[in-house]
Amino acid sequence: MRVALAQINSTLGDFAGNREKMVAFTKRALEKRCDLVVFPELSLMGYLPNDLLERPSIIDEQLREFEKFCKQVPEGIAVLCGLMTYTGLKVGKPYYNSAALVQRGKKPKYFHKQLLPTYDVFDEARHIEHGSLSEGFFKFKGKRILLTICEDIWGWTLPDHPTNYLANPLVALKREKVDLVLNMSASPFTFAKAKDRLAVVSLTAKNFKTPMIYVNLVGGQDEIIFDGGSFAVDAKGREIARCISFDEDLNVVDLATGEGGFRDESFDQMELARRALVLGLRDYARKTGLTKMHLGLSGGIDSAVVACLAVDALGPSKVIGVTMPGPFNESRSKTLSEKLAKNLGIRCYDLPIVDAYAATLKAFEDAFGSAEFSVVNENMQARLRGMFMMALANRENSMLLTTGNKSEFATGYSTLYGDMCGALAPIGDLVKGEVYALARHYNREHEVIPAEIIDRPPSAELRPDQKDQDSLPPYDVLDASVRRLIEYQKPAKSKVDKWLVERLAVTEFKRWQAPPILKVSGHAFGRGRRMPIAHKARV
Repeated sequence: MRVALAQINSTLGDFAGNREKMVAFTKRALEKRCDLVVFPELSLMGYLPNDLLERPSIIDEQLREFEKFCKQVPEGIAVLCGLMTYTGLKVGKPYYNSAALVQRGKKPKYFHKQLLPTYDVFDEARHIEHGSLSEGFFKFKGKRILLTICEDIWGWTLPDHPTNYLANPLVALKREKVDLVLNMSASPFTFAKAKDRLAVVSLTAKNFKTPMIYVNLVGGQDEIIFDGGSFAVDAKGREIARCISFDEDLNVVDLATGEGGFRDESFDQMELARRALVLGLRDYARKTGLTKMHLGLSGGIDSAVVACLAVDALGPSKVIGVTMPGPFNESRSKTLSEKLAKNLGIRCYDLPIVDAYAATLKAFEDAFGSAEFSVVNENMQARLRGMFMMALANRENSMLLTTGNKSEFATGYSTLYGDMCGALAPIGDLVKGEVYALARHYNREHEVIPAEIIDRPPSAELRPDQKDQDSLPPYDVLDASVRRLIEYQKPAKSKVDKWLVERLAVTEFKRWQAPPILKVSGHAFGRGRRMPIAHKARV
C-alpha cells in the first residue's frame, strides 16, 4: 500500500478553495500510484474555527462542499478528509471534530476526535463533543488501520511535556491488532514542538508495534503558525519519511518497502524563527485580503528586524517604511533607517512629528496648564506616530506592523495607541536577545541591517539622552525572567523576577488591547494567556 501525505495550507472558511486544493492533491497522489491520501485535521474547514462554530450555517456550507468533494474524488484512491460534523445529540455539544474516509461510489465512513485540548490557544471542548478512539478502526487493502486526530496521540507523558490527561486512550487499545496508525494533525509550531511530535508518534508506533504516519497542517491562522513537517516512522519509531517545513508538500510512503521521501532540511533556531514568522506574516496578509505592509523605522533593532521579515513575506515592492523624527531623536536614527530601507529595496518616507508635537502640546497645556516634562510628553510623541501610521493604513489599505518584542510587552514598556498600534506584532513572542540573534542571522552573508543599528544602545528617544536600560533591567537578565515567568510559568525568585511580577500585573490592560502576536514559543501573550486585569495577586 502506498500512502500520500498531503500537507496542505487550508484557509479557514474557504470551503470551496480548500475542496479544490484537496481534489488537486488527490489527483497528484493518484498519479504517484497511491492507494490512500491523508490530509491534515479539519482540512476542509480550516483550523482553528473557534466561535465560528456558533453559526450552524457555516457548518452547513462546509458540508455542502464536502458533498461536492465526495463526487470529485477519482476512482482508484481513498481519501481521509478533515471536517466538522453534527453530533445529532440532544444532550451535549453540537459538533464532532471529524475525519471522513471517502471512496468513489461508497458512503463516507466517519471518525471523531476523542481528546479535545482546552489548554493554551485551544478551547475545543467549548463547542465540540468527544468521540471514541475505540471506533477509529477501518479495513483497507487488507490492512487494519487505526485513525487518530491530532490530540488523540498526546496522552503520553514526555520528559519535558507532561500530559494534560488522566488516561491515555491509546493504552486501552494496546491489545488491538493494528497494521498502521494514522494521525491527522493541526499542530502549531513552537521551537520545541518537532522533538515532542516525534516522541509521541514513536511511542504510539511502538505501543502498537506498527508503522505510523503523521500529517500536519501548514500555514498561518491569526497568531498561530502551522509548520507542516509531516513524517512517518516504522514500527520501532524510526523515521522513514519527512515532508518539508513551512510549505505545502506531497510525500509518499510505500508500506511494502518501508520507505518514503525525505526533504533535506537542517535549520538552526534563528532560521526556524525566520521561516515561521515569514509564513505567519504572509498568510495573515493573504487570508485577510491585504497586499501591502508598512511600519515605522526608528533606526533601532526591532523595527529593522520586522522590516526584514516583511520583505521576506511580501517582497520589497509591497513594504513601506516611514521615519518619524521627533524633538529628541538623534539624526543618525533617520540616516540608519534610510540605509536599511535602501539595503532592503523598500520605499522610505520621512514624516517628522516635531511641529505636530509642538502644536498638540500647546493645545493640551492651553486647556490644562503647563507642567514639568513627564510620561505625558513621551506618550504624546508615540501617539502622534501611531496616529500617522494608522492614517497611512487607511490611505493605502496597508497593514501596519507593530514592532514591539516580548520583553517590552511583558514590562509594559510600550505606549498604548502609540507604538502598540497595528494589525499584527511579528516579533512579539521573541525576547530582546532573540531579536538581536535574528538580526545577526540576517547579516550572516552580507550586511542587510546596518551594523550600527545592532550595536547602538536601544532607546525610545522620547526624552533627552534616553536609554531603555534607564527604565528596565539589563535585557539579558530581563529576558531570563520573561522566560521563567511567562514561558515556563515558574514562581518568581530573583529580584528582577519579583519586579516583573508587579509590572505584568499593572500593565495587563495594555496586552488585552495589543494586536495579535505571532506565536513561536511554548507560551505567548495573546489568546493562550488569559490573565485578569483587576487583581491583587503578586506572588
